[in-house]
Amino acid sequence: MYELIAITDRSYYIQSPARIGLVRLDGQNVCLIDSGNDKDAGRKVRKILDEKGWHLIAIYNTHSNADHIGGNRYLQGQTGCKIYVPGIDCAFTRHTVLEPAFLYGGFPCKDLRHKFLMAQESDAQYLTKECLPEGFEMIPLPGHFFDMAGFRTPDDVVYLADCLSGREALDKYQISFLYDVAAYLETLETVKTMKARLFVPAHAEPCEEIAELAQYNIDKVWEIARRILDICREACSFEGILQKLFSDYGLQMNFEQYVLVGSTVRSYLSWLKDTGYLDSIFDDNRLLWKRVEGRENHGN
Repeated sequence: MYELIAITDRSYYIQSPARIGLVRLDGQNVCLIDSGNDKDAGRKVRKILDEKGWHLIAIYNTHSNADHIGGNRYLQGQTGCKIYVPGIDCAFTRHTVLEPAFLYGGFPCKDLRHKFLMAQESDAQYLTKECLPEGFEMIPLPGHFFDMAGFRTPDDVVYLADCLSGREALDKYQISFLYDVAAYLETLETVKTMKARLFVPAHAEPCEEIAELAQYNIDKVWEIARRILDICREACSFEGILQKLFSDYGLQMNFEQYVLVGSTVRSYLSWLKDTGYLDSIFDDNRLLWKRVEGRENHGN
């Protein structure tokens, strides 16, 4: 773990729980794509930089989930590097209590205010095309989180952040975190058509061809959607839907899983309602969800 892997003479990745990109810019200057999940990850990255004699000048965060920005504060304090984050995610990076608050839907209790969901705050700036190193391309990848982006380097390596998961992870955890299901499916359809020297997802093995894995992720979204619609043949509350999904998929409930999977399921419910597959019903001061009869699911 935290081994530096060379892709080309300029582009690298650091093997870690959320894979970190590293690109040499000029001379001894380098930038990172994400920074790992905590201060300890930052220390391990700093050790690699020191061993190579490299100077970190910037971190480009793909999005603001804690496992991608957790090393920011330490590395910024040690090197003075700049930090750039796309869109709304920049605010989440500057004010990290926003992530557990967003997931929970209110002020998060102490069980949710920890490094897994709430990184240390860092002095981030909004990422624009003008902030990118020469030859870099920013690739919008919305869906998993608000304004997530990936990057294509001048030597045609594409860092894909969390826009898809590996087969083993999907088969094990089943319901991967999503914010906007419609945007996520559009992103995956775009990714399916992409070509690169190498794709480096954060949570799947680097590969030269990405279309098959993107389709596997698309298929999993529609599988979950069909399962929710099946649960909602009879009017059901959010808590009832969540309990049934956890039981059907053999998942274990705890506070973190409740907010991560729960937030994702709410996103599925919104998407299915907006696309006409679900109706919402208020009964005895309860919000219930009911499948729209006669509406066929045309998903993959």
